[in-house]
Amino acid sequence: MRKLTLVLLLLVVLAIGAAPGFAQSNTLVMARSADTTGLDPHTQTAFASFRLLELIYEPLVTLDADLNIIPALAESWQFSEDSKTLTMNLRQGVKFHDGSDFTSEDVKATFERILNEETGAATRSNFLSVDSIDTPDDYTVIFNLKEADVPILGAMTSLNAAIVPAEMAASGDFASTAVGTGPFKLESWVPEETTMLAANTDWWGEGPFVDGVEIRIIPDEASILAALRAGEIDFALLNDPLVATLLIDDPNIVLNRVPAIAYHVLQLNAARAPMDKLEVRQAISCAIDRQEVLDTASLGEGQVTGPLTIPAYQLPISEFFCYEKDLAKARELMAQAGLADGFTLKVIAANAEPPTALSEAQSIQAQLAEIGITVEIESLELSVYVDRWLAADFEAAVALNGGRPDPYTMYNRYWTKSGNLNKVAGYIDDTLDDLMAQGKAESDPQKRLEIFSAFQKHLVEVAPWVWLYNGYEYTAQQPYVKDFIPMPTDSLYWFNQVKLER
Repeated sequence: MRKLTLVLLLLVVLAIGAAPGFAQSNTLVMARSADTTGLDPHTQTAFASFRLLELIYEPLVTLDADLNIIPALAESWQFSEDSKTLTMNLRQGVKFHDGSDFTSEDVKATFERILNEETGAATRSNFLSVDSIDTPDDYTVIFNLKEADVPILGAMTSLNAAIVPAEMAASGDFASTAVGTGPFKLESWVPEETTMLAANTDWWGEGPFVDGVEIRIIPDEASILAALRAGEIDFALLNDPLVATLLIDDPNIVLNRVPAIAYHVLQLNAARAPMDKLEVRQAISCAIDRQEVLDTASLGEGQVTGPLTIPAYQLPISEFFCYEKDLAKARELMAQAGLADGFTLKVIAANAEPPTALSEAQSIQAQLAEIGITVEIESLELSVYVDRWLAADFEAAVALNGGRPDPYTMYNRYWTKSGNLNKVAGYIDDTLDDLMAQGKAESDPQKRLEIFSAFQKHLVEVAPWVWLYNGYEYTAQQPYVKDFIPMPTDSLYWFNQVKLER
């Protein structure tokens, strides 16, 4: 009897000891170098914030891997013949993480919050055509538009247009909570350390197929690579080409590598002297060898680009003003501006996002010295950089900005007179504003291509920014991580399909 009791006791101990290990075996451990800077999906602009919040929140529509618009919280939609009314038919039976039902009232409250200037919503300018929102029943939303707005549907794919509960939209309380409809629920967030997500077992879609996600912040990507190779983590977000390319020939780790539509850029604040002079901005553009920046900072991992990185709207760089380095022309332009002896330019760069920013700034620093411009680089923590960037508190900034599936939604916030980030852009003229308005209303693909080709060429010539290159989006995973769909937007939206087949 005593022997039997000991055996039973041993079995109980083993069962208790095995339970946590079994639960953890289906929890995916992810590592990344930068943490979210906040939990409000409507105001966040950092890529690091998007990569967390898109697991928790959902928009009405989303994108597939080919950048086609597909259903999310809206099952279907229809424009009126004049494109001034957009009717969205919502998915039924969806619940928020707090157990409340998702209805048309939440959609209306969300977009009213986005449109409220006091919110400081990052995508507000993309929805200024909305005149009113009707909710005839719980699962129908009608957007009444002031004018034809073809790109508005594409704007709705952004995390910045994610739907939140009406109560949260009214309170604006996003400091420590995140209540969405997405496949994962926020359990805990220790800034700059660890975030724990639990599977939303009531999610409307098929999945998620893991019990949860543990996100570890490891600032050094070389350490992330080491942890991946040691089997300590299952999945990694990588931003540094110097690290990611080490995995190209690694037989034990799967590297996902897709061309990005995000773009690396030197932003010149044309609202400040001497960048308010066209000749100075053009001189800077002419003095920079973009391929050299790409080769130095990213090992050539990418391609020199103009403003639009969307494949359907890309132009040959030979069509752009001064895309071949021309020091003679740059010096001539500096002399025309009365600055033949040069000046000092202060450039801000984030030290975490992207990890190539400082290398880009140093390459630009060396090249601009050839025309007498002394570049002083100020390296900032990501959260400080974002605050300075949003306040346009810089003379110049090295930035990695996100792409969008449509040219209008990609640049409306910067290059229209009503754009909510026009202050950050630091420049606007009638030509840019008019071309954006034409592109917004035009539905014919060929005519839109012509409009946005003219838009790009003019933007490069007036040179408020110097577009550099677009690279790759990298993720890496253990071979047993299955069904992850990498995106050219770097989105983790399709994490809902990931499986662990250990």
